[in-house]
Amino acid sequence: MAAWQFAKALDTSDRRGLERFVSMQNHYNLAYREEEREMIPLCVDEGVGLVPWSPLARGFLAGTRTREGAKETARAQSDDFADRLYFQPEDFDVVEALVAVARERSAKPLSRPGVAAPIVGATRLEHLDDAAAAVALRLSDEEVARLEAPYRPHPILGHDQPTPRQVAARTGRVVS
Repeated sequence: MAAWQFAKALDTSDRRGLERFVSMQNHYNLAYREEEREMIPLCVDEGVGLVPWSPLARGFLAGTRTREGAKETARAQSDDFADRLYFQPEDFDVVEALVAVARERSAKPLSRPGVAAPIVGATRLEHLDDAAAAVALRLSDEEVARLEAPYRPHPILGHDQPTPRQVAARTGRVVS
């Protein structure tokens, strides 16, 4: 959802004396960082934990796909949804930076500030081992800068983001 929608949900729970949301499952990873604009600052300010889905971009950040179109795993070969999310030229720039830093560190970084826990779609024991090892990994400022430098903004991906007028049209409510 959009940050404005989540802010309204939090306000509604406060006004009605209901339990507040304690976590947000958001689309967030090194190849898709649009949540850094509004949702993550909102969640941090409101004390809401982040539980990103697809921290490795459906395997894309593991380097299982190439610019030339090669797909090295069964998932890469069959995941059409990932093809719609992560195949811009700049996304491959991000992967190349990640692979270089990971190779230097013999690691696979998975953590970001504000993230309570990533949703890890492990299909092999090795994936769980990599995720557990990432907990202790601390990247230098220079490494973080190298990883973030190739990123270019994306359109909103992974969910519909209706405008307030679209919501009003669907629900029959007046836009205030």
